[in-house]
Amino acid sequence: MRRIALTALGLILFGGAGFWGLTLPQSVDPAEYAGLSGDTARGALAFAAAGCASCHMAEGAQGPDKLILSGGQKFPSDFGTFTAPNISPDPTHGIGGWSVLDLANAVTRGVSPEGQHYYPAFPWDSYRGMEPQDLVDIHAYLTTLPAVATPNQPHELGFPFTLRRGIGLWKLAFGRQGWVLDAPDLTPEETRGRYLVEVMGHCSECHTPRSVTGAPDLSRWLAGAGRVPNITPGGLDWLPEDIAEYLSSGFTPDFDSAGGHMALVVENYATLPASDREAVAAYLQRVPALP
Repeated sequence: MRRIALTALGLILFGGAGFWGLTLPQSVDPAEYAGLSGDTARGALAFAAAGCASCHMAEGAQGPDKLILSGGQKFPSDFGTFTAPNISPDPTHGIGGWSVLDLANAVTRGVSPEGQHYYPAFPWDSYRGMEPQDLVDIHAYLTTLPAVATPNQPHELGFPFTLRRGIGLWKLAFGRQGWVLDAPDLTPEETRGRYLVEVMGHCSECHTPRSVTGAPDLSRWLAGAGRVPNITPGGLDWLPEDIAEYLSSGFTPDFDSAGGHMALVVENYATLPASDREAVAAYLQRVPALP
């Protein structure tokens, strides 16, 4: 019995050490950001492409108030309700004290400055492909926005989803690696569109169905989820110019208009160069058609 107890204890300790090692938060390579300087004008465009204000502004904010990134919006899910944090330059309640590497770890690795995993409700799984220069430019732009001392609100989650360490296993099992559309013959325009759709615009976070684990089903890439429409050529028969126009004005070829969260996406993409909207349209034409 003593041997059995010691063996069981050894297995528990071995398993615990394995779990701890596998779930260890991973950080960016500082060398990728060394020597880069931020440009606020470029940062404003990257910030819009990434849709940062859409989630981190206060609920119902309008006009210039959308750039007051006090957080507080709630996002219900099958796992509980997530609350967007304050990402204004406030040094106490926001991210005013964050370095470029702090922001890079949060945005592209889902890791807080304290070394905790962020939940994948924050789309770091898409942002992991963000170019270092875009990240540095966003950091520079964020410092120009109003600081607001609004405390962060906790997520509304039940056990076991309160155990952030387990997210490390989710990252290991389901984290995306590389491009979803890994086609070698993409044109420069389609390549730019892929970056905007797969990374900055994180379109799959809403337009791709998820499994019971919350992981995106890449076999149904952009094929719609619930009431969110299919935007592959199998579900969206718009011409490229129709897609580009929709991302500029919000009007569909049938004279309907964007609503809900998509209206915010359109508002963001309307600020980008026309070439970026055309690039998104070109990429969406190359995605495999799914019913």
